[in-house]
Parts: sequence; C-alpha cells; structure tokens
Amino acid sequence: MSEPASTPVHVVRPEEGESFWQPVPANGWAEVRVSHRRDPRITSLATGIQVIAPGCWIREHVHPAQDELLFFYKGRGEAWIDGIRHELVPGTTVFVGAGHRHKFVATGEEPLEMMWVMLPGGPNGLDDFFARIGRPRTPGEPAPEPFPRPADVAAIEAATVFAPLPASG
Repeated sequence: MSEPASTPVHVVRPEEGESFWQPVPANGWAEVRVSHRRDPRITSLATGIQVIAPGCWIREHVHPAQDELLFFYKGRGEAWIDGIRHELVPGTTVFVGAGHRHKFVATGEEPLEMMWVMLPGGPNGLDDFFARIGRPRTPGEPAPEPFPRPADVAAIEAATVFAPLPASG
C-alpha cells in the first residue's frame, strides 16, 4: 500500500468560502473558494466565484504574470479581450493568458455569474485583492448600497495581480 499524499484536499460547498461585497463598477460579490487564504500550502492557484450585478462590469485590466480561466454559468454578458467583443452565455469558458487586456460586462436582466481560476496563486493574488477592496459578506444578507473603490486602490492593484494598462494603439 502506498503512503498517503502530502498535498492538501479541500471540498468547499456553496457559501462556505470567504466572501466579499465588491465596490463599483462590479456591484456584486466574490467568494474565494480555494487559495492560500484557506491553506497556505496552496500556491499553484486561487479559485472562487464572482457575481456581477446587471448593468455592471469588471473594469478593463491586465494580469502581468498570471493566467486566468473563467467559466460563466449563469447570466449573459460580454467579454472584451484586447478590444475584441465576445458574447458570454451560460456554459462559456474563457482563458486569458498573462498580459492581455480584459473586461467583463453583465448585459442581461440577471447577474452574470462565473467561476474564476488564477494561475499561479499565492500571497497577494486575486483572492487578496477581493479582500482588500471589498467588504465582508455574510451569505443571505441583502446587498449593500453601491460603494466606491478604496482611495488607495492603485496601490492595492500594484501589490496584487494587476499591472498598469498599456497604452492602446
């Protein structure tokens, strides 16, 4: 019989992750499911879900050294990647390699819901960004009034997984 693996195993059911209300322009919430925030041994990725309110968006941004995989499972929207529009419907998978500009817009009547995976993970990742710009969320509580991003959001972005947007040509 072989020795048990020394790597972590986590099973996270709905609403068991660390959850944060997100500021404008997304006006939704993010729940971190598996990352170094749950277990410091997890550095190869971070994953969770994000819900974007109807008519709202995740602003255009770039991850300089991280790949991002997203699976959209509810709602309708648009992905703008390097200036090209892609329709999002339930069941759409999007892979955005490091260095590509991207933005996601909830265009439907209901929230746009997705699972995200950031590779690699580790400290100062997307999961930490959500915690630093958001407000703690308790599942089932009503959404707060829209609130602004923190005044030091540029410093938070620079300390996590974001790069300044390159000039567009």
